[in-house]
Amino acid sequence: MAAINADPEVMRWIRDGSVRDEQQTRGGIQAWESEWESQGFGLFAVEIRSTGELAGFTGLSVPHYLPEVLPAVEVGWRLGRSHWGQGLATEAAAAAVRFGFEERGLERIVSITQVGNDASERIMTKLGMHPVRETVNPTGGRRVRVFELSSDQCVTTTR
Repeated sequence: MAAINADPEVMRWIRDGSVRDEQQTRGGIQAWESEWESQGFGLFAVEIRSTGELAGFTGLSVPHYLPEVLPAVEVGWRLGRSHWGQGLATEAAAAAVRFGFEERGLERIVSITQVGNDASERIMTKLGMHPVRETVNPTGGRRVRVFELSSDQCVTTTR
C-alpha cells in the first residue's frame, strides 16, 4: 500500500494531492482497522485473485473531513496505476456498497470526488449514484462533488 500511496499520479485526486510515505501509510491502515472495531465497517484490501497481488483498497468510511455531509458513510477506493481501467474499482466498490446496505443496514451511501476526476465519477455512475452537491473540501481546499445512493435504489443498480 505504501508504494501505491507514494505514486503522485495515484494521489493526484486525494485531498491536496500529496503523496504519503510508509509511516503515514501505516498510520492510515491503523486508523482504518480501528474504524472496523468502532463502526462495524471499513476498508477491504483488493487483491488480484490469480496472483494474490495487492491492487489497492475499497470500502466504507465516515467522511469526517467533509462535515457538511454528515451523518454519512462514504464508499471509496484507491488502486495502483497498473490496475486502472480493468473494472476492478467498480467491481470492488459495488461489493462494498452491497455490504453496507445488506450487512450493515445502511440507508444511504455517498461518494466524494474532486471536480475533474472523471474516472471516479464514471465509477460512481456505474454504481447507480447521482450527484447531489458540489462544495469545497476544507482539508485540501479543492472543489468536490458528492454523489449518493439510497438502499432502495441499490436493489436495482448494483446487483
